[in-house]
Amino acid sequence: MTILYIIIAIIVILAVWVITSYNRFIVLINRAKEAWSDIDVQLKRRYDLIPNLVSTVKGYASHESSAFENVTKARAMAMGASNVADKGKAENMLLGALKSVFAIAEAYPDLKANQNFLDLQSQLTDTENKIQASRRFYNGNVRDLNIAIEAFPGNVISKIFHFAKMELFTLDDEAAKQPVEVKF
Repeated sequence: MTILYIIIAIIVILAVWVITSYNRFIVLINRAKEAWSDIDVQLKRRYDLIPNLVSTVKGYASHESSAFENVTKARAMAMGASNVADKGKAENMLLGALKSVFAIAEAYPDLKANQNFLDLQSQLTDTENKIQASRRFYNGNVRDLNIAIEAFPGNVISKIFHFAKMELFTLDDEAAKQPVEVKF
């Protein structure tokens, strides 16, 4: 009879461990998804600011149309990116294009003094800081999930229930890792 109780206790302990481990993975996955949502919110905010910024700069430097077209194309690519890796590549391109717009603005003292431009510049700086913080939060959550998936004994549960690692949101290009310079 005691052997039966021991077997039942082992089965119960094993079931509790599987349920707890499964729920831990669900929590980690949902935290990572929530963190990605934070990045999306900040990126959308940036995407919404860019047309206003381009319009303001274009009013002063209309002959610099190739730079404005590059920003528009990069923005469209970034908005259309469907996964983390594509989003990272598109964001690299967008950051490079934005830097060219700010470089153009350097040549126009009237533009640098324009209140609308200064306000957009301030909002963009704030948004860039929030994107950076959101990216760190997301990558931290993804790191925790990926460690749980790879480490024993969580790797057993992750294989049973087919939990997959998530990608970190990184910037590949060294130039894109530098913040957008918006100070004049």
